[in-house]
Amino acid sequence: MKTLDKYLIKKFLSTYVFSVLVIVLIVMVIDYGDHNDDFVQNNASNIEVLLDYYLNLAPYWANYISPLMIFISTVFFTAKMAAHTEIISILTSGISFRRLMVPYILGAAIVAVFSFLMMGWVLPKANAKRIAFENKYIQESFFFSDRDFHMTVAPDTYVYFSSYNNQSKTAFDFTIEKFEGNELLEKLSARRITWIDTLEKWRIYDYQIRDLGIMKDDITVNRQYVDSTINMFPTDFESNHSIHETFTISQLNKQIKLLESRGSEGIEPFKIELYQRFATPFAVIILSVMGLIVSARKRRGGVGLQIAIGFVLAFIYILFYIMSKGIAESGNMDPLLAVWLPNIVFGFIATFMYFTVPR
Repeated sequence: MKTLDKYLIKKFLSTYVFSVLVIVLIVMVIDYGDHNDDFVQNNASNIEVLLDYYLNLAPYWANYISPLMIFISTVFFTAKMAAHTEIISILTSGISFRRLMVPYILGAAIVAVFSFLMMGWVLPKANAKRIAFENKYIQESFFFSDRDFHMTVAPDTYVYFSSYNNQSKTAFDFTIEKFEGNELLEKLSARRITWIDTLEKWRIYDYQIRDLGIMKDDITVNRQYVDSTINMFPTDFESNHSIHETFTISQLNKQIKLLESRGSEGIEPFKIELYQRFATPFAVIILSVMGLIVSARKRRGGVGLQIAIGFVLAFIYILFYIMSKGIAESGNMDPLLAVWLPNIVFGFIATFMYFTVPR
């Protein structure tokens, strides 16, 4: 690695880190102003606020704004270099623009790898603590209020209950039916079922089983209880506030398979979260290259125009991402396409802009 590479990577990373720290501190101050009353009213201790909430909120925001901060910080320090004729000096020394891109890509790759590891395995644990704090002290107490609830727990197997108490983890007037095509094969009815934490099973009380078939209609009644495994869990009926952010990559894959096996709705947020964790590192690299291309030219008006262009493109990227994500969550676009579409579009824009840069 040459001295120039080290110099550019150092400026790249230092500007990025400084930008992220400034924005995160601003977000923390604004957030504290918004939620201070909630902390006081719900008797959250200062230790809990600091360690359980803000200590875990800071890395969440740092990672969330990482692609945009890469872009803006790249535009900022490169535009300053261009204004001081450093970029011109580098290019006139015989270094090609393509070679100039190498330290930028290396710096972005460092951030991308770190971001991927954080999103995949570290942040989910931090998010779990943060979201648990939010549910306890900021969000209103959650009560499962659905009535006459239906769920698919396996192919051709359906569950119904009239009501569910998420405090006692108990469902009332419970039935589970198994079909073959349009023919009902078996039906279990119970007065109630309760989740047993120690067994990680449902305890079915006062139940009867009706076994149907050709020339067959047997009924088994049991006034006691039986412990059984059913493809549903108490977490299915708890608050789903940002729950997809608390899963690691392997847990997201497992949850997606579970929801697909049920044929359930609400699978899109989990798919979007999973695909986003792979798309974000590429967004970091694409936006860093675009930032270099936007700001490498020296302009008479100083660095203001380049920085303004950078903010406009950053705004367009955010708008593009929010729109495609919203369409995917509504079920009108494939989640994989929605997550990758901003990268694809901006990748083409960056490629086009690259060929317009004077060599």
